[in-house]
Amino acid sequence: MTSTNGPETRIEADPQLPTIRIVREFDAPQERVFRAWIEPELVARWIGPKGHDTKIDTWEGRTGGHYRYSMHHEGQEIAAFYGSFHEVRPATRLVQTFTYEGMPDGVSLDTATFEPAGDGRTRVTLLSVVDSMVTRDAILASGMEKGVIEGYQKLDALLGAVRPIM
Repeated sequence: MTSTNGPETRIEADPQLPTIRIVREFDAPQERVFRAWIEPELVARWIGPKGHDTKIDTWEGRTGGHYRYSMHHEGQEIAAFYGSFHEVRPATRLVQTFTYEGMPDGVSLDTATFEPAGDGRTRVTLLSVVDSMVTRDAILASGMEKGVIEGYQKLDALLGAVRPIM
């Protein structure tokens, strides 16, 4: 299965494996994109769908660290996520677990790689591995595509807005 939204975000699900691959390019160098991915005050500004606010409860963006954040809509918490950072390799690689509190048995192992895409751009490839096809299909059916695409659009705006300070 492959899903695209315009030319920018690719979401792929291999029909034989319990994986989801997301590929996206950003108009910023690796160091800035990675920083927006790992620094909690920046993550809170872009992660998740439009119209939702993110509250970072804990965030240790280092190898061996952990995190928890929650999504809010109209002042109400609607979802929370947590995990551990297994490897933080600045500007190139981030390996972490990711768990939605509403489905604690559905943990994924996510590996994000950050690569130059030419002309100062960065390609991020995120590979999520889960325990079963059922879990993978539940994630795909959850509306995650909207959250990913809209979050990446917010990240585009953030990278453009903070260009002078990042």
